[in-house]
Amino acid sequence: MTKNLKKGDQVEWNSPQGEVKGTVEKKLTEPTDIKGHHVAASQDNPEYLVESDKTGKEAAHHPESLTKIDED
Repeated sequence: MTKNLKKGDQVEWNSPQGEVKGTVEKKLTEPTDIKGHHVAASQDNPEYLVESDKTGKEAAHHPESLTKIDED
């Protein structure tokens, strides 16, 4: 679980298709719609807009579902 992510951080998460890697685009702190999907983000419950490395598609994820990839 990672709560302090910033734009450009590399992260990974689990999906029904397996582990996915991507890049944080921004922190969402207010309700918004992404491609017809309502994201109930707030200051107290932020979500992160992440772009998949494999598909290039963006999706919102809760911080507890993301793991930051350590860059060596």
